[in-house]
Amino acid sequence: MTAKRLVVIGLAGIACAVAPVAALAGADDRPHKPTGLVLEVRQATQDFFDVNFAMAAGYSSTGSCVSGPAEGAMGIHFANGDLIGDGLLDASRPELLIYEQRGDRLRLLGVEYLVIAEAWHANNAAPPVLMGQHFQYVGSPNRYGLPAFYELHVWAWKDNPHGMFVDWNPRVSCEEFAPDGTDLSRGAHGSH
Repeated sequence: MTAKRLVVIGLAGIACAVAPVAALAGADDRPHKPTGLVLEVRQATQDFFDVNFAMAAGYSSTGSCVSGPAEGAMGIHFANGDLIGDGLLDASRPELLIYEQRGDRLRLLGVEYLVIAEAWHANNAAPPVLMGQHFQYVGSPNRYGLPAFYELHVWAWKDNPHGMFVDWNPRVSCEEFAPDGTDLSRGAHGSH
């Protein structure tokens, strides 16, 4: 075999080995720059990293952490009852804020938009869609004790490998949630 042929075979082998590595290196593992509804949620909730600001704006803890039926969780919901009951949806005013407890701190993860189905259908023929994202219908009775409602999660501050609008996030846990004996408003700053 000639030296030239050995060089060609060697280069071909290197190309085969480098191609998958180059493809992986081109994959963006970092969160993409937010657009659309995710960007809107970030702009609307950036003041709520400190849960005290959220409480001053009318949000209060539902007193529990919602864990998933199979994988992941939704986290601790802070609800604004006035927004839930108004029958309206506004991207800049989410009905619920979602936090995760780590030690004695809460970290803002995202939001949940929620509208009671009866209130929505009083003024709208079609199910809700917000900035191109379709809501999911949850019938009654349900585990939350609410009448039938529509909901949409937006994981604006914590990536969800299943999608930014999927209910359950496998990277969220309720394991450190301690409703008794922990003042969640004390020093409860999240980092983004």
